[in-house]
Amino acid sequence: MSDASIDVKAETRLDLLVNFWKHFRTNKGAVIGLYFFIGLILVAVFAPLIAPHSPIEQYRDAFKAPPVWMEGGSWKFILGTDAVGRDILSRIIFGSRYSLFVGVVVVSIALSVGIFLGLLAGTFRGWVDTIIMRIMDVILAFPSLLLALVLVAILGPTLVNAMIAIAIVQQPYYVRLTRASVISEMSREYVMAARVSGVRTPRLMFKTVLPNCMAPLIVQAALSFSTAILDAAALGFLGVGAQPPTPEWGTMLAESREFILNAPWIMAFPGFAILITVVAINLIGDGLRDALDPKLKRS
Repeated sequence: MSDASIDVKAETRLDLLVNFWKHFRTNKGAVIGLYFFIGLILVAVFAPLIAPHSPIEQYRDAFKAPPVWMEGGSWKFILGTDAVGRDILSRIIFGSRYSLFVGVVVVSIALSVGIFLGLLAGTFRGWVDTIIMRIMDVILAFPSLLLALVLVAILGPTLVNAMIAIAIVQQPYYVRLTRASVISEMSREYVMAARVSGVRTPRLMFKTVLPNCMAPLIVQAALSFSTAILDAAALGFLGVGAQPPTPEWGTMLAESREFILNAPWIMAFPGFAILITVVAINLIGDGLRDALDPKLKRS
């Protein structure tokens, strides 16, 4: 490949990125969500430097200490402490690591396996398509959280098993979306031309067809990221996800539910962290959808 062709490809990709950002930034909510998400990543990366205390250290003289703006609060514990004297702010900061880790792992597994199965189903059709889609239909027949609970009960109540269960539950959406996109692309002229020119099936699947199917998959991945965080928090709240004293937001909610009346801040702050994180990621997903969908661009 000549240097000129490499430069042309680089310029084309740069133009695509510039065009994408031009459309993405018109959605103010998506931009705000993106800035918040970038800030969350920085908080997670630099958690040991930002957090004022260890997330598992217990202060025996500060059980259920209120936030700094309430009577009896102290700047030592800005958001107060939980029932065993652990700093809530530090646990929320370190908890961002677990939430982002869950989202990345779940989406990576579900996206990669879902794309592969969807490509197989959409390319070969016939009995391959039937077997794959019937398995996906069986998974979709169960409520997602209930199926995740059953899988975690079988595998064991750990954060790793919770991520595996959530990835399995999210699998059908990627498979169905990829299959539909592949079937649509297979009837286009550039695919027929590639077949006539002798392009082998694996190259046709991954090099020719897949790049043109990625736009809806990217949007689905962004929205699934927030779903993965919610599902992990739900499993942690039910006691089958991350186990104490892990500072995972859902586990923090589970530990604090009995104090919701006499010490509501213990439960309020982890819940608020989940809320704003999920809202920010959903806003990013909406912005990606608007920027990647040509029909929405024209409107």
